[in-house]
Amino acid sequence: MAFSISKDLCIGCGTCEGECPVGAIAVDADGKYAIDADACLGCGACAGACPVDAIAE
Repeated sequence: MAFSISKDLCIGCGTCEGECPVGAIAVDADGKYAIDADACLGCGACAGACPVDAIAE
């Protein structure tokens, strides 16, 4: 199952992007991050790194 990032909780710090082993996370035009569900492995590395718990399955 792919993870997703809550736009309401994301602070745009970018910590998650560097943790993704497949590069499935990128910044949007609004400065928040999003996960490409098709590329996400569901490993949870990003969720563990998020300082505001904005990432969940």
